[in-house]
Amino acid sequence: MIKKASINWISILLLFGLNNLIWAQNSPTSLSKTPEWSISVDKKDIKVGNEITVTFTSIIEKDWYMYSNDFDPNLGPIAAEFTWEKHTSYQLVGKPTPLGAHKHYEEVWKGDVSVFKKKAVFKQKIKILSDKPIIKGSIYFQECNEISGICMPPFDVAFDVKVSVLASAEIAAIPSTQTTVNIDTTSNANIQVETSSISTDTTNQTNNIENVVATAPPATTSVFSFLLIAFLGGLIAVATPCVFPMLPMTVSFFTKKSETRAQGITRAFTFGLSIVGIYASLGLIFAFFGLGPDFGNWLSTHWLPNILFFIIFMVFAASFLGLFEITLPHSMVNKIDSKSSMGSLGGIFFMAFTLVLVSFSCTGPIVGSLLIEAVGGKFLKPLLGMAAFGAGLALPFTLFAVFPSFLQNLPKSGGWLNSVKVVLGFVEVAFAFKFLSIADVVYHWGILDREIYLAIWIVLAFLLGMYLLGKLKFSHDSDLPFVSVPRFGLALISFSFGVYMIPGLFGAPLKGLSGLLPPMQTQDFVLGAGVTTAPHTEQTNDGTKIKHADFLHLPHGLTGYFDYKQALEESKKQNKPIFVDFTGHACVNCRKMEEYVWAKPEVLKRLQNDFIIVSLYADERKVLPENEWYTSKRDGKVKKTIGEQNHDLQITKYNFSAQPQYLIIDGNEKQLSGPSFFDTDEQKFVDFLDKGKNAFGTN
Repeated sequence: MIKKASINWISILLLFGLNNLIWAQNSPTSLSKTPEWSISVDKKDIKVGNEITVTFTSIIEKDWYMYSNDFDPNLGPIAAEFTWEKHTSYQLVGKPTPLGAHKHYEEVWKGDVSVFKKKAVFKQKIKILSDKPIIKGSIYFQECNEISGICMPPFDVAFDVKVSVLASAEIAAIPSTQTTVNIDTTSNANIQVETSSISTDTTNQTNNIENVVATAPPATTSVFSFLLIAFLGGLIAVATPCVFPMLPMTVSFFTKKSETRAQGITRAFTFGLSIVGIYASLGLIFAFFGLGPDFGNWLSTHWLPNILFFIIFMVFAASFLGLFEITLPHSMVNKIDSKSSMGSLGGIFFMAFTLVLVSFSCTGPIVGSLLIEAVGGKFLKPLLGMAAFGAGLALPFTLFAVFPSFLQNLPKSGGWLNSVKVVLGFVEVAFAFKFLSIADVVYHWGILDREIYLAIWIVLAFLLGMYLLGKLKFSHDSDLPFVSVPRFGLALISFSFGVYMIPGLFGAPLKGLSGLLPPMQTQDFVLGAGVTTAPHTEQTNDGTKIKHADFLHLPHGLTGYFDYKQALEESKKQNKPIFVDFTGHACVNCRKMEEYVWAKPEVLKRLQNDFIIVSLYADERKVLPENEWYTSKRDGKVKKTIGEQNHDLQITKYNFSAQPQYLIIDGNEKQLSGPSFFDTDEQKFVDFLDKGKNAFGTN
């Protein structure tokens, strides 16, 4: 019999909305890189009156598809569309023809649609009517994910094909042309096809195409590291008092109830795979709740979910520390357990289901921190993450069933299991304050400034060290006659971590924790001149008030802007390029970039002297005056806050939804460099800045 829950179990299910501390910081919900287009011409010896064929090619990522243009556009999907600027120097021959598109019936549209997978190809015949043809236009298209159903905002890509036409008398050896396709990675990207003569052997004349593609944003956490952490989470769960005592009992069942060793091994693997399948199914269910970047942004930064997560983590921490025990209803667990006596595979599956339910009070916090990935708009990540967690939990059961003699080397159940639970309780308390800090920073409450946050973590680190040395005891703890070497090592780590954080109370940057701490701007006191929190400028040199500078600030004493339109005006006024910083109060990687890269002398010097800085917070909740509201063409919603408008700008104009994202533009919004994303390589960032500055100087 399982004890009746002392807390209503329904409320505990709210845990499955936990905002993952490590992986859910504005994770991207878009393509991993900007769609890549190339343009080629079939002829190299072009004369007035010739017909040429221009080929447009786009490489499509795995699991994504693009709608073609050879189906009824009234069905609903956004078909690819070519728009050409009229000019007397050329004439279109027919319409753009798709090559390699596949037609199929789609139930949702009630009709046949045509899509490209892997690669999209269009060909257009053009008749040249002048020796200086001006061929311009744009491609309007959309890409969608066939697994999750997520569609990117439509791309509107402009192109300018510059073709060198021969004089009619020229018939001699002709130099080949090298075509360069420059792709601007905004949603209104520009494609320019330029030709330049290169002297080559005429027998090897070819039409070469060089694609210049923007650097793709690296994932904030690679899939491999995400799965590894999820797997380790499953292994840690085995060492909790809810799971560990069941290990020898379950293994004994497989070894004693099986007629042969082969049968026992088969049942053990079936048991392990059942655990993986149950957790993967849970991840699959929550994957269907992916509601897109706007909802993910709301969930990560709004005060309501973050305060809720803070309360839930504190409730679990209190349970781990021994205040009460959280269990699911015993009637449900017993009903599932009763089915484990079934024969064959069904009984083994229900044994695995019983283990999952009984271990809920210990595995719930770890499981909940993975499930938030689904709500943020992703699909495969929560599915694979939950499967990896289940694999970590199932692996010891399977291995010990295959090699039962190893059980003799396991430590006996005892007080150490409760110690594991208490340590997790301390970790839960620390993480809980992270959620409270997010709400505090986003809404400018000022109740959990950097030094207060650090003081709490320092005290927790020292209390944990005292507990591991046996100087602090809770209700369920047994006497500790001596301190083991592993326990001493953990205590040493805990005390060292506390000491490491102490200088942060006086303004030390603590780069190792830069993504987890409130920003340096919330620090009230900084000792010495090594780190500056100089007064923030709220006016320009000519007395113009900087919008939102009364509550938004740049790090390292930098002066900048927080309104996109104002930055464009200042760029024209000061004749400087604009460094666009899409950021967020709750963005872990934004803080890391500011501490690891922006603070470097070579970077800081450039930001101070060479650029108009505009930091656009995608999660700022400040409501703008009503006359500044607008309805987004992207989703039809009224954008009232600073963050909503900045996030909408980022998605619609720059085709990305996660932070940080950096670009360099001029006052006319022409993109000069980037985009650049999270990358702590200082030299790459310097090169990105220098490229933008040099491009601005050549305008």
